[in-house]
Amino acid sequence: MHSPIIEKLKKEIESLGADTKTEHIGIVRAVGDGIVEIDGLVGASMAEMVVFDEASQLSVGDAVRREGALYGVILNLEEDTVKAIILGEASRVQEGMHVRGTGKLLSVPVGDAVIGRIVNTLGEPVDGKGPIAADTSYPVEREAYGVIDRQSVNEPLHTGIKAIDVLIPIGRGQRELIIGDRGTGKTAVAIDAILNQMNEPVDKRPLCIYVAIGQKESKTARVAGLLAERGAMEYTTIVTAPASAPAAYQFLAPYAGVAMAEYFMDKGRDVLIIYDDLSKQAVAYRQLSLLLRRPPGREAYPGDIFYLHSRLLERAAKLSKEKGGGSITALPIIETQDGDISAYIPTNVISITDGQMFLEADLFNKGTRPAINVGISVSRVGGAAQTKAMKKVAGRIKLDLAQFRELEAFMQFSQDLDADTKKRIDTGRRLVATLNQNKYAPIPFEVQVSVMYAATRGHFDSYPPERIQDIESRFTAFMLLEGKDVLAAIKKDRDIKEEVEAKLKSAIEAFVSANK
Repeated sequence: MHSPIIEKLKKEIESLGADTKTEHIGIVRAVGDGIVEIDGLVGASMAEMVVFDEASQLSVGDAVRREGALYGVILNLEEDTVKAIILGEASRVQEGMHVRGTGKLLSVPVGDAVIGRIVNTLGEPVDGKGPIAADTSYPVEREAYGVIDRQSVNEPLHTGIKAIDVLIPIGRGQRELIIGDRGTGKTAVAIDAILNQMNEPVDKRPLCIYVAIGQKESKTARVAGLLAERGAMEYTTIVTAPASAPAAYQFLAPYAGVAMAEYFMDKGRDVLIIYDDLSKQAVAYRQLSLLLRRPPGREAYPGDIFYLHSRLLERAAKLSKEKGGGSITALPIIETQDGDISAYIPTNVISITDGQMFLEADLFNKGTRPAINVGISVSRVGGAAQTKAMKKVAGRIKLDLAQFRELEAFMQFSQDLDADTKKRIDTGRRLVATLNQNKYAPIPFEVQVSVMYAATRGHFDSYPPERIQDIESRFTAFMLLEGKDVLAAIKKDRDIKEEVEAKLKSAIEAFVSANK
């Protein structure tokens, strides 16, 4: 700290009225590949924000980001130096440049102002709709709530996808992994979950945050366009760190997204956050760690790669009533190679989450949509995250489907099947057809219940499996027109009471007799 340049800079800061005891001034010793080595930052802390050169005259308490200011985040504390990642154009940082420690952890703007906006990792708007007037900011790295501050997951978060809401239900405050090969429909499942929140009552509707990590900007633009077209951007924020962004942005983007979510959870609101996808975040973190000279481990990932995702996903919670009862539901996405869910990163994230939906390429190629493998997909919250109505219709579906998959495999090697086996196979095919669903077409909870009631109680048994999807769409239209009162009662009570069940049965029978 005895460099004449630093002393001169301290005098300049003193002349501006700033306190040099809290101002930490350093000099860039080396820079390369988005990593900067800094001398002289005495008292620097992990994850502290530093500001380079042109912004060095801002006071410590000034949270305003000047246009053109260049920031970094300290990730390595070494004996004589610190190493930081540059948040922005690395070419703007040169050896000998002054660096100032802000004494603040990296924070992002939070609040109602970010709803409906598309922002980058730093919370800066990239949608061309002007600046975000946020009242406050939250640090991107924050300790998760403890066990005492939480309650068990007991309220469903409907995705609008029958295969999920019936078989592997998701609860508010849960962490459910979406895993599968490239092009199997993982993002489509997540987007359906966002779109379906339109079907929830306004006072119970979760806010949604979609974090796009390492994605093509064209894909993120398509997602934003779809959400805007359907009216879902009214309750959604998109945080984007595209493939063209520096690795530092891709590494920090999920933490920025969950910081925005925590603000609303602290206010007692429910939030759904989607990380698309954490495989790319892990690769970005590996790249940064190797550049920071951290020791590589398995597959060249650093030793703390598990902690990278655990400290992120642990921030999803259902808070106790004393803490306001808010929740964050996390749907992380992981991409596998050739269906290998036993690889390093997939197994890490599976062990952190409360269940997984495995989307299988073979099922996708057979025309099953969504291509969820019921056998190895699981929700560790289960029935606790289902309404009474859904529990009544779900019944033995999972077991029947698993048995059907076994029989289907066996059927390939056998020509002569007895009547009972044929019946089971036909039942399984009808169930598969009933659970099939087009993407971006989420179905309200009460409609799902009525369809599954008809399918599982044998009312559709007179139809061949190939006609089921057509019959289902006709039945849905019939119920929305003729059975409005039945659907309204199921939606209100979240149960199928005796008198409602009688009306539902008579409506189904009337439909079947008219559609023979």
